[in-house]
Amino acid sequence: MNMTPAMQAELRSAPLCAGADPNPRKPRLALPPLACDCHAHVFGPWSTYPYAKARIYTPPDALPATYQDLLATLGVQRAVLIQPSVYGTDNQAMLDAMAAIGSTCRGVAVVDYDVSDGEIQRLHSAGVRGVRINVVDVKENKGVIDMTPLEKLARRIKPLGWHVEFLMHADEFPQLDRIFADFPVPIVLGHLGYMRTDKGVQNPGFQAMLRLMRDGRCWVKLTGPYRISGGKLPYGDTTPFAHALMDAAPGQVVWGTDWPHVMVKSGMPNDGDLTDLLSAWIPDARLREQVLVRNPARLYGFD
Repeated sequence: MNMTPAMQAELRSAPLCAGADPNPRKPRLALPPLACDCHAHVFGPWSTYPYAKARIYTPPDALPATYQDLLATLGVQRAVLIQPSVYGTDNQAMLDAMAAIGSTCRGVAVVDYDVSDGEIQRLHSAGVRGVRINVVDVKENKGVIDMTPLEKLARRIKPLGWHVEFLMHADEFPQLDRIFADFPVPIVLGHLGYMRTDKGVQNPGFQAMLRLMRDGRCWVKLTGPYRISGGKLPYGDTTPFAHALMDAAPGQVVWGTDWPHVMVKSGMPNDGDLTDLLSAWIPDARLREQVLVRNPARLYGFD
């Protein structure tokens, strides 16, 4: 696409991030039938789906067809697309990608607290099964969630079987289990709790998350080890965290690629290598099948 100077300037208005490895290898680990990638994003083309001006990064195109090729390489049959922050509450790029992928795809949308009932129903009919709340990129009141409008929204989506997914750091919420003990719907956290591994599994926020998982109120995604690790592949310091999640509540854990790995600054990993981390995270094949197939079917309503 030929871009005008104005278009180029707009794309440069937030830091550019690297794209995913264009040559994903087939993992050594064979995934079970109906395995589900529970965390991925699609971007672009920018000319069709322009980014929000308030974004904090600018991704290269990561198109649905490329993502489908990745799934085929990895041996994954189901997928969940997560609305990225660069699109704000405009979910159309995600919805169009979901439609292109078909009935094997679900989504998690970003909406305003006062979203209409009609829009919620439209999203549900398209395959959306949750809403995403980002508290990581909030500059003020860090570690604080405005529960009043959130609980109101949660009560509205409860009849549809939706959940609320948070982009949040578990270590910033040592009372996480108390905050969400009576929340109307389950919550979901990504990136193994999204806290640096040097904080340790005994961190109060991580332990509160485990308690909430044991109560069946919280799900956690095995995603983005490069976002919490202090090292390089195979990110061995993340394994104790994965084991702690599995020991606490194996029925509340799902897995995802986090493709296309936006804002990774420590070197872009290959998706085949990332998938093979499941061998260390979940050595037992029966439990891997639960995490990759049965748990996502329950959380996202796959038939």
